[in-house]
Amino acid sequence: MDLSVRASLKGWKFVFLSSIQVKSELPSTLKAYRYQQHRWSCGPANLFRKVVMEIFTNQKVSLWTKLHIVYSFFFVRKIVVHINTFVFYCIVLPATVMVPEVVVPKWSCVYIPCIMTLLKAVGTPRSLPLLVFWVLFENTMSLHRTKATIIGLLETSRVNEWIVTEKLGDALLKDKIGGTKVFKKYRFSIGDRIDMTELIVGFYLLFCGCYDFMYGKSYFFIFLYLQAITFFILAFGYVGTFVPKS
Repeated sequence: MDLSVRASLKGWKFVFLSSIQVKSELPSTLKAYRYQQHRWSCGPANLFRKVVMEIFTNQKVSLWTKLHIVYSFFFVRKIVVHINTFVFYCIVLPATVMVPEVVVPKWSCVYIPCIMTLLKAVGTPRSLPLLVFWVLFENTMSLHRTKATIIGLLETSRVNEWIVTEKLGDALLKDKIGGTKVFKKYRFSIGDRIDMTELIVGFYLLFCGCYDFMYGKSYFFIFLYLQAITFFILAFGYVGTFVPKS
């Protein structure tokens, strides 16, 4: 990202070639995926802090290019989207069920997000059956992305953390003994399996869902229960854990 910003400030142009395909590996465990998302969220936020003044003082590009880099490339996509997703859908919106005086318009919490999600998914039609699961998963991961974004903006303790994401090939840890591949098994401790922040948010959503079920006048508790279950599933590490087989 740093190279891309500096190249843009020199007036360079970029060409997107959709015909070129590159193979890649997914993280082999949920813990590895969390580390990856922390790096991908903390890094851009910290880079924004470091280069924002350099962007505005640059003399080689137009004001429109500067605004595009700051607003679109950084502020909206790398900062606002993470914080808004977690704070609005996992904190503020669930809390409104306990304050009947607060009415959130349906267009802001249902219609617009649904339209944006469908427009994003239409490019990969095969993913449409998994759309609901994807939304719930992304809301849960927004907790870690928000935390990483704040760390990057404030340059706190984990801002320079760089843990290389463990991939499937690394996780197998293959050894050859007489031409035979031996696979070492994963062993998880309780600390590796349970994420306390996800567990706390899950209980908060469960409480809000129960309150809405007993006293609410809508069916918002359905979303709260589903989201709480997703937080619990991820908190106990039952997503993305790869068990090696011989």
